[in-house]
Amino acid sequence: MWYAIISEDVNDSLALRQGARAEHIARLQRLKDEGRLLLAGPHPAIDSEDPGAAGFSGSLVVAEFPSLEEARDWADRDPYVAANVYANVTVKPFKPVLP
Repeated sequence: MWYAIISEDVNDSLALRQGARAEHIARLQRLKDEGRLLLAGPHPAIDSEDPGAAGFSGSLVVAEFPSLEEARDWADRDPYVAANVYANVTVKPFKPVLP
């Protein structure tokens, strides 16, 4: 089943993100290589493709896992969690409809 992992950043998270980004992206790449990643990306903190120093307010990952428990476990082990980038992470089932 597909799961949405919706994360909200702590304030001023940009430096924390930068320090853990390579490891975070590597985990997402593994999901993609396994054919289990539908989409992933950050939410810019301002209305801009490149928010610069404003940074990001959170992230969204939609990926396939065998169960909600396994999706939560994967989310809990994210390098951004370990680096204290995220203030809150919500994991819930997701049903792709369109396109």
